[in-house]
Amino acid sequence: MTTPEHAENTPEQTDEITPAGAAADMTAEETSTQAPAPRRKRALLALGAAAALVIGGAGAAVAAAHKTVEVDVDGETVSVSTFAGSVAGVLADQGITVGEHDLVVPGADEALTDGAEVVVRYADQIEVTIDGETTSLWTVGDTTAAALADLAASGRTASMAASRSEGRLALDLPLVADGPVIFEVDGESRTVELDGVADLSTALLRAEIQVGDLDSVKVSTATDGTPVVTITRIATQEDTRTEALDFETIERDTDDLYEDQSRVVSEGAEGERTYTYVQYLVDGEVTSSQLVRTEVTTQPQDRVVEHGTAERPKPKPQPTSTTSSSSSSSSSSSSSGGSGGSSGSVSGDVWAALAQCESGGNPSTNTGNGYYGLYQFSLPTWQAVGGSGLPSDASAAEQTQRAQILQARAGWGQWPACSAKLGLR
Repeated sequence: MTTPEHAENTPEQTDEITPAGAAADMTAEETSTQAPAPRRKRALLALGAAAALVIGGAGAAVAAAHKTVEVDVDGETVSVSTFAGSVAGVLADQGITVGEHDLVVPGADEALTDGAEVVVRYADQIEVTIDGETTSLWTVGDTTAAALADLAASGRTASMAASRSEGRLALDLPLVADGPVIFEVDGESRTVELDGVADLSTALLRAEIQVGDLDSVKVSTATDGTPVVTITRIATQEDTRTEALDFETIERDTDDLYEDQSRVVSEGAEGERTYTYVQYLVDGEVTSSQLVRTEVTTQPQDRVVEHGTAERPKPKPQPTSTTSSSSSSSSSSSSSGGSGGSSGSVSGDVWAALAQCESGGNPSTNTGNGYYGLYQFSLPTWQAVGGSGLPSDASAAEQTQRAQILQARAGWGQWPACSAKLGLR
């Protein structure tokens, strides 16, 4: 037996699938990932009745050696007249080359008899999945359905996955020669009758089934050998998740406040980080997800707190009377000034004491009852002495200046409780 071109570099251990009921036994071994060779057709030389001169006993011997046999190569049959004594001989005469995976019935070494039928089936290498593992097998079946049926007959459950070639779904062999095909898709089963040899794409078209770019297609067989095409819908979608980002607290100094004062300039706000995932869905169910993008979608806002650095003014010493006349003069001067006397005669420590009594010395005080700042101005009174905005937003120096204006105009009675407590009249 000679070796076909497609078997020259084929590993010794391979699997071969023969048709169910064929005379040759089936072997099952894994083979390498070598690509399958194309199916081959050999032209058969039809030899008519042999013309021979028969002379005596020698002629009788020649006549006895002559045979007429039928040779079937992959379904193409021809009648051959031959003097070959073995199957291998008649195949050689016809230029038919077979390899270790091809099927020859009767065997190549068997004697050739007159009227015999010699069957040759060339093998193809296909990719099948058995028990979850993909392997390469040789088969003499001419369709996917026949190859899988042969495996089923040998007690092995196998399937074939379709590949995509130039936008078409393809198998190593045509799907079926003719007959029914069962399609399992979108939760339902439908059966389509096909006439003649049909590839997978043609069968799907006949069944009016559209297959998406990500969908998987595999072919198996039912218990009766009917091919079953299973389409698994695969899709992707985006999913987002967020998490809060904490803000920071910034503390800074300001000379707008005294050393024992502080204020919150900004309350701060949390930010947000967004995670984007691609989810993979199989027949509508999420089976896995993958993180593809992370970004800060909202920046956090810092909390800002200011602490005062200004030193409070030191108390000015009270003038001391040296004579009764100066005391009397001072008293007279004070009396003549009345409650509306000039604020310039009031020492700085008195204003600090008044502010401490009114607001605890906090210029940004807002009690919520309509009074603001160091000296608890009402908004109308603040505006009457030239202030704008809220008193609690003004600097401590401006608040003291406008309090002095108010005292000069209306006296200490503008702060009745604290002026009484401090003995201011």
